[in-house]
Parts: sequence; C-alpha cells; structure tokens
Amino acid sequence: TVKVNGRSSVKLLEAAMKISQTSPDIPAQVQTALREKLSQQVKIQRQTTEPTSSSRHNSFRRHLPRQMNVTSFDFSMDTVPLRQSSTVSIGRIKPELYKQKSVDSEDEAKEPVETCGKLSFSLRYDYEEQALVVRILKALDLPAKDFTGTSDPYVKIYLLPERKKKFQTRVHRKNLNPMFDETFSFPVVYDELCNRKLHFSVYDFDRFTSHDMIGEVVVDNLFELSDLSREAVVWKDIHAATTESIDLGEIMYSLCYLPTAGRMTLTVIKCRNLKAMDITGSSDPYVKVYLICDGRRLKKRKTTTKKSTLNPVYNEAIIFDIPPENVEQVSLSIMVMDYDRVGHNEVIGVCRTGPEAEGLGRDHWNEMLAYPRKPITHWHALGEVQTLLSLLTVFPPFFKGPTFTEMSRSS
Repeated sequence: TVKVNGRSSVKLLEAAMKISQTSPDIPAQVQTALREKLSQQVKIQRQTTEPTSSSRHNSFRRHLPRQMNVTSFDFSMDTVPLRQSSTVSIGRIKPELYKQKSVDSEDEAKEPVETCGKLSFSLRYDYEEQALVVRILKALDLPAKDFTGTSDPYVKIYLLPERKKKFQTRVHRKNLNPMFDETFSFPVVYDELCNRKLHFSVYDFDRFTSHDMIGEVVVDNLFELSDLSREAVVWKDIHAATTESIDLGEIMYSLCYLPTAGRMTLTVIKCRNLKAMDITGSSDPYVKVYLICDGRRLKKRKTTTKKSTLNPVYNEAIIFDIPPENVEQVSLSIMVMDYDRVGHNEVIGVCRTGPEAEGLGRDHWNEMLAYPRKPITHWHALGEVQTLLSLLTVFPPFFKGPTFTEMSRSS
C-alpha cells in the first residue's frame, strides 16, 4: 500500500511512476490523492520544441486506451534533483554552436592561393578613341613548364564579360622573366568600365601538345588605382590556374553502339553553364562533332544553333556507321561553338571521347562497348582548345568505313 500522507518524497515518486489508468490494482481514491499531492509538489519541464506527431506515431497511441496527463507535473523537487544542463539542452537549438561552425568553415574555405610569378601592366583611358588602353609590360619569376627548366610564355587578355574581343602577346622563347611591352586597345564607353573587368591568362606555348596554362590575373575594379585619366602601372600576383578558373561549362551526350549493324549513335542532349562569349553575357551555342581516325579528320557535322543561352537543349542524334573491326581505331572530338553572324565563330570548349581519350572520355567509350545496344549518358566538362585541330588532318581514311550520316530531332 502507498501512504499518501507519508513524508518520503521518494515513495511518492515511485508511486507516481506506477500510476497508469490501465492498472486496476490501484484504487481510484489513491490515484486521486496522488494527483492532488503531486500537483502541488511536482512539475515536469516540457521540451522546448515539441516533435510533430506523424501518422505512424498516432497508430501507437490507438493501442493505449487512456494516457496519464502529466503536463502539470514538476520533477524539480529537492530529493530528485535534475541536472540543469541536460534539461536546458533537451530540444533546444544553440545558435552559438552553429555560428562558430560557420565561422570555422569560412576560415577553412579561405585557403592561401598559390602564386606563380608577377605580371606588370598599365591602364589608361583614351577619351578621344573611347577605348581602354592596356599595355602589358613584363612578367617575373614564372614557373618552368618544360623539361629543360624553362618556359615559352605568352599572355591572352580579355575585357570581360565579352570574350569575342581578345588579344594575345608574342611568345617569348625560353624565358621566365619575359619583357612583353605590347599595347592593346579595347573599344568601350567610359561609363561602362565599372561593369567590366580585365582577365589576363598566362600560357606556356608547346608546339606539339596543348598549351599549359601557367596562371591568371583578374582585375575586378578597373578604378582600383586611379581614374584612368593617365597611365597607371600595376603589379599583380599571377594566381595558379584552377579548375574553377578555367571552367567553360559542361555537355551531356549519350553513346550507343549496335555491333551487328556496325552503327553508333551520339545524341547531343544539352549543355549547362557555358562560358559567355557576347557582351550581353550570353552565347549562341551549337555543337560540332569530328570523327577522327589516327589523327585524321574524317567527317564533321553540327547541331542547330540555340540563340542567347548558356544552357542550351538540343536532343539531336548523329549516327556513325562504324564496322566492329574499326571501332577501336576511331574517336570523337566534340566542340561547343559560339555562332557569330558578323565575325568568325569561336570555340567555347571541347572534349574528346574514344579509346585514346583521357579520364571520363575513355571510360564513357569503354562503357558504350561493354553495354551494346544501350544508350550510355554522361556529363563531360569542357576544356580549352589549344592545338587539337592543328593535330588533325583532312586526309582520306585508310579504310573505306565509317560513313557519316546525321539524323536530327527537334528539341
């Protein structure tokens, strides 16, 4: 039996823990007396944030006919002390912990940028010609890119966001401290300079392979040092090239090979985050595909042009008739181009797929051969085009196949 008027609070607690509307062995008078006693001495600390009951949880409640109402109870009596730290932390969000974490992650994100030399140039604005005059002076302490311990550097320059207008210095052979001293002029209205930025890309020339990007310099604020009314000489660190800095966008396409028919289908699906080539911050992209055999360019075809977009959708299929005995001798060069009605069309980026390609380009090709009659789809990052086309010739193939046809579907 439980003594209601007893002074032992521990017994009261034990009795309270035994209370259940489904327990027939406890008299109703005892239950009523206990509730009155506990209502004066005991309160329970409710959780600050109450979880939302799901339907799954409600199904559990249906199996419990009656529940004890303990919302007015308090377990903070002296004989059964509760640790304040645990009661405070239950259900509570501590913003200071999240704030500290975000600060730490910001500090971790600010990693030191690798530098690879310095670039000197000057800026001034020609009011009569309405043009920004950029003079590339020299570079110092460039890294060696060749096995001989030297480099053959040159500089490309853009006035972003427009990329169609670009300039390039001469190549300086075997020189890690080249003196360029070349002047270039970008036609631009003075009031637009606040929305423009200069982008210098330093490359190492290679006659036989793709040119290596040494690093880059970006001038976000053209009025950083002066109002450009007179020539201002600037020294900037050259930041090592990263994947993000040379990001040109991605292209998605599928490959499917039918061995019995000797037919391969490349479906250009779409592109995303393409590099803006126009002053409007957009491009007019289309995709050009080269069929290559041992360095020989056999055929080329292209998709339709999508106007004013950096995320074009094509869904256009190109069919190659390639005999099974020749499938290991061919590869595909895929080029995303920017159409220009007045000037010449420019390359936005390229990728290659085939048995001699690198990384995903080779893996995609091998996966196509491993799973015949099944379209294999992947995203491919676009890279810069350097000497890819110069390595290709237009001689006729040494075997009569493959023939090249194209089948387009409206997007």
